[in-house]
Amino acid sequence: MATHNELGAWGEEIAADYLERQNYKIIERDWKSGHRDLDIIAMDEDTLVFVEVKTRRNRIFTDPETAVDYQKIRNLQQAANHYIKYKCIDCEIRFDLITVVGMMGETPEIEHIKDAF
Repeated sequence: MATHNELGAWGEEIAADYLERQNYKIIERDWKSGHRDLDIIAMDEDTLVFVEVKTRRNRIFTDPETAVDYQKIRNLQQAANHYIKYKCIDCEIRFDLITVVGMMGETPEIEHIKDAF
């Protein structure tokens, strides 16, 4: 696995652990809809939450949240719509963003932005 893929997988694991500590129930991880994917799908009480995870080694070039542009948001919404229809979901939904900054073997900086878009 390429180094950037390993970093991304590590970041998603950190994010999932963080959400579980916040009493979220993880429903799915890395759910695919064609070429689109949803990193984490979780329940926060009665709300279904689609969580996009962005991981970076550092903030030297840019903040990780800037990688979520209009096209990425559109892809996430389309994948979420497919998931909702496929699973016949009928509850409140929300899109969150979790950024993880750091390296494997270090304590990462985690930021959870609820209702990010």
